[in-house]
This record gives sequence, structure tokens and C-alpha cells, in this order.
Amino acid sequence: MNDPVEKNSWSALRQFTNARIALGRAGNSLPTDALLAFNLSHAQARDAVHQPLDADALHTGLRALGHSTLEVHSAAPDRDHYLRRPDLGRRLSDDSRAVLTSTAIEPSEVVFVIGDGLSALAAGKQSIPFLQAMLPRLSDWKLGPVVVARQARVALADEIGELLKAKIVVMLIGERPGLSSPDSLGIYLTYAPKVGCSDAQRNCISNVRPEGLSYPLAAHKLHYLLTHARRLGLTGVDLKDDSDASLEHSTDAQNAISIENKT
Repeated sequence: MNDPVEKNSWSALRQFTNARIALGRAGNSLPTDALLAFNLSHAQARDAVHQPLDADALHTGLRALGHSTLEVHSAAPDRDHYLRRPDLGRRLSDDSRAVLTSTAIEPSEVVFVIGDGLSALAAGKQSIPFLQAMLPRLSDWKLGPVVVARQARVALADEIGELLKAKIVVMLIGERPGLSSPDSLGIYLTYAPKVGCSDAQRNCISNVRPEGLSYPLAAHKLHYLLTHARRLGLTGVDLKDDSDASLEHSTDAQNAISIENKT
């Protein structure tokens, strides 16, 4: 029996990417296996958006590493409001603001925030392994408690950092799921965080996961950016990421480039 699938002449290129290229055709449609794989990826992406953050597991893992933790919630009371009102995810709830305001903590150089973002799966899966690779590089830095944030957008870290009097805040947050990456973690750092900071005032490291930018390479990039942010007193468009130049091997430098396969 002849194969009903018409092969695509670009099929050899599929070994270089997770993007859906050269899938072939079955009549006027996609092959069945490609269609089923697409539907599975779409379901995984939707699940990642709606999956709740397992904050208890994060607290347990972080404390096992020897770090104190705090927990906050944005002004978005639930997931439905979070998705419909992005502005609510950028500000703390009144209760959380009161807790941070009354917390007696000495000013620190860096505060890490773990937020669910648009993929609690990514935050829960990637944050602790990343911090295990990152924190040993910061032995000479004064670190604040790690803050776990529910219903969080990136800018929520600005208010957290301001209230905790942090010189720099680093947000680890689940990125928008793609059809090949439902568990991708984004890292955002902001110098002198305060309510009202713009995206131009922060740097981003994207696609942190074993299938994307590895934990050690992401830690290398973040350490480079933190070091120069402390030296220059700034982050954002004026802080360039030249961390690849300091890697030992050029192949590693290429691997360190974050490429999001979200097609």
C-alpha cells in the first residue's frame, strides 16, 4: 500500500528546529500524527495558562536551599481577572502591600521574585533549578528574601523591590506559552525598582528551560548583567548584554543566545 502522506522536500531541516515546518500533506490536510501533535501542544499551552501556582512547593524548595521566603498576591483576585485585567497583575493587593510595608528587613542588593505569570508550570518547574545554578555566583552579594507572587505580571516586581528597599529586583516569571514551549521561564531585572518603571528600564533573559537556554548559561548571563548593573547604576536599554564574549568556547556563546521557538 502506498504511503498516503506526501513528503515535503524541506523535511531534512526539521532536525534543526522544533518549529512546525515540512510536515507534509495527506490530501488537502495535515498528516494525522502532525495534527494530533499540534492539538496536544495547544492543550498543553492552554493548561499552562490556567494551572495554579504551587506556592507551597516553591517555599519548601527555597527553604531547603537555606533561603527565607515571603508570599504576596497581586490586585487580581483570581485568574479570570488576571487574564482580563493585566493592570491588576502589576500592582500588589492591599493586604500584600501592608505585609511588605510592615516587614522588618534590612535593605538588600538583590531581591528575587518568583511569579506565575502566564505559565505557573514554568515558574514551578524552572525557578528552583535556575536559582541553584545562580545563587552560588552571588556569594558576595547581599540578598533579600525570595518572594513568591501569585497572579503576577512583570511590573509587580517593581513595587515589591521598592517596598523591600532592594537596589535591584529580579523577576523569574512564566512566559506566554507557545506551541513548542509551555514551560519557558523569563528573567527580568530592574535597577532602582519603583512603581512606574517602564520596560525600557529593565533587561530580559528569555526561554530559560533545559530545551532552550540552559540554567548555567542563563545564570552566567544574569550574573554578568547584575555585576554591570551594580557598577553602572542602571539596567535597561543602556545596559548591553555582552556576556557571550566571556564564555570560554564560541559554541557555548552560540548556545547562550535565547531563541524562542513559539510558532
